Amino acid sequence: MSEYDSEKLTEQILLWGQQLGFQQVGISDTNLSEAETRLFSWLDKNYHGEMQWMAEHGYKRSRPAELQPGTIRVISVRMDYWPDHSADALSILQNPQAAYISRYALGRDYHKLMRQRLQKLADKIRKVVGQFGYRVFVDSAPILEKPLAEKSGLGWIGKHTNLINRNAGSWFFLGEIYTDLPLNTNQQVSDDHCGTCSACMDACPTNAIVAPYVVDARLCISYLTIELRDSIPEQLRPFIGNRIYGCDDCQLVCPWNRFSNATPEQDFQPRHVLDNKTLLELFAWDEKTFLAKMEGSAIRRIGYECWQRNIAVALGNATTTEDIITALKDKLDSPSALIKEHVQWALQQHEAG
Repeated sequence: MSEYDSEKLTEQILLWGQQLGFQQVGISDTNLSEAETRLFSWLDKNYHGEMQWMAEHGYKRSRPAELQPGTIRVISVRMDYWPDHSADALSILQNPQAAYISRYALGRDYHKLMRQRLQKLADKIRKVVGQFGYRVFVDSAPILEKPLAEKSGLGWIGKHTNLINRNAGSWFFLGEIYTDLPLNTNQQVSDDHCGTCSACMDACPTNAIVAPYVVDARLCISYLTIELRDSIPEQLRPFIGNRIYGCDDCQLVCPWNRFSNATPEQDFQPRHVLDNKTLLELFAWDEKTFLAKMEGSAIRRIGYECWQRNIAVALGNATTTEDIITALKDKLDSPSALIKEHVQWALQQHEAG
């Protein structure tokens, strides 16, 4: 490793990150003792549901050097994703025939794009210092990315457990570089700026924010429609409304998001008009169409079966029409027991209505 000026290199990293398209870059140490305590308390309450990967890996999630030996600093970055050319989110949510997809998933999958940018940042650092120890992450390993981003000065963790930046709201992705370079660290945001506001807690359709800064994932619509692979609990289905992939309600009502900025990344703009589709249009896709349309999308990983499951629930919550009844009945011969179960439930809702 070549000799270098730590302070100057730190300044260069912050500048390079912005040149590569990250809206902000911060550097922190690796002490996550407080976050570790909160994590294990959360796991003890089984709030992670079936996300067993949250409980695996021992202390690797909260102790970066156990995941990547030699790590003493973490470079955290954030990248805005709010698509300015998408249909109005609240209007879609208020239309029971429309399909609501979380704003982060309307465009291309962010993982590859951000990972490539972070690798370019690492390459720039290597040109200055020579070979050094590092590893790039974008939601790809056991990492407490929000506490790390908070330590690096990118914002504070709000009551909905998302990171909030006072100048940019919360509509952004996070990524990290673990490194053995003794870089200067940025100052953590000193205060929690949520104050007495409880807008996110009040807006949650399933009351998943069980206490300030605590989310029971088992109740969260994002978990139910994305992470859960089994049957969605019947008592929660009516609250899902027309949300077929994720949920943004807690962010849509957050006052700090009036300061959010539209993404400059074209890849994050809606593809295949996913911001303005009806439930029936998407329910009509066969598996081949789903796989083709979702190529390069974060949505593809839930698979066709869960996609159909989610839409069936949303159709069960929609206003009764002959077209909806027909579409649901057409899926009663699905080879998937999971799809059939949720279709039958949806039909029962219309019969009861």
